[in-house]
Amino acid sequence: MAPVVKKLKAYDLWQTKVVVTGQHREMLDQVLDVFSITPDYDLNIMSIQQSLTQITVRVLEGMERVFTAWCPDWILVHGDTTTAFGAALAAFYHRIPVAHVEAGLRTGSMDNPFPEEGNRKLTDVLTSLYFAPTQQTADNLRAEGVDEKKLFVTGNTVIDALLTVVDSSYQFSSPTLRELSFTRPLVLVTAHRRENWGDPLHRICQALVEVSRVFQVDIVFAMHKNPRTQLVVQEELGNLTNIHLIDAPSYIEFANLLQRCTLLVTDSGGLQEEAAALNKPVLVLRESTERPEGVAAGCLKLIGTKKEDIVTEITNLILDNELYQKMAMSANPYGDGQAAYRICKILQQHIK
Repeated sequence: MAPVVKKLKAYDLWQTKVVVTGQHREMLDQVLDVFSITPDYDLNIMSIQQSLTQITVRVLEGMERVFTAWCPDWILVHGDTTTAFGAALAAFYHRIPVAHVEAGLRTGSMDNPFPEEGNRKLTDVLTSLYFAPTQQTADNLRAEGVDEKKLFVTGNTVIDALLTVVDSSYQFSSPTLRELSFTRPLVLVTAHRRENWGDPLHRICQALVEVSRVFQVDIVFAMHKNPRTQLVVQEELGNLTNIHLIDAPSYIEFANLLQRCTLLVTDSGGLQEEAAALNKPVLVLRESTERPEGVAAGCLKLIGTKKEDIVTEITNLILDNELYQKMAMSANPYGDGQAAYRICKILQQHIK
């Protein structure tokens, strides 16, 4: 949402205020700092090991306090977090129309990913203006009966943000990353989805161990802050010389690490788009994706979480340069870095 906020404030056509919930406090604060955004309201809902119910209730209560103090004509929410759904639901209760940035993503399974698929479908039920990142996501909304007049294809704002922070001269702050030579293949890994907790995460780690023993590569595992996933990763991968464990880096640090890696192995959603924008092949540790455009284009491949499949697919990209180049040079279907500009122009036509 940061590129949209910056554009809205630059236009100076509306009174624009920023509300944050603090659902992911550390990641939030460093992103706000990178883009020089000061929130007008900070709900600060985060508590240790809170449940999805607790997050939703705290967002609803916090947004009600905001709407009591300041009632906007419109509210913009982004993506598929519980924060986005909770804010949209609070706006609905206060009869405030919702504009959804990154609308229309679907896997067709409420369990994959959970709870994101439910969050985005519920948010779109409450939405009055839809900013779909691709034609496929727009088609998803059309199939659900969304009025064509309320639906716009804009590209994804995550690409806008990414392109502003990637810098070939960037110097890493992490000591672990500074020690890497970047002279041999670098496999970047993230895994944190709820559906991959437990046995799937163990299988992912075991596959990485095998790859690390067979190939002269560096594997960087950027660990999510959830202690449940960190414990497994540290136990499985903590004693291997060419597997490097780092805490989840700052947004700008990770973007530049992504730009310098050889390939990405992930169960994340947004990273599928960011890696494609940087011409990095992506192996997706899931059975389905709400971003099928990348699979169709050839820059993403769904590989699941079976150990043998993960080893095979990483091996193929390391050894087969033709396959690697085919994935790396596939067309990026997710945007050109102008999504925030398009969104603001559309808002000009609909918010009087």
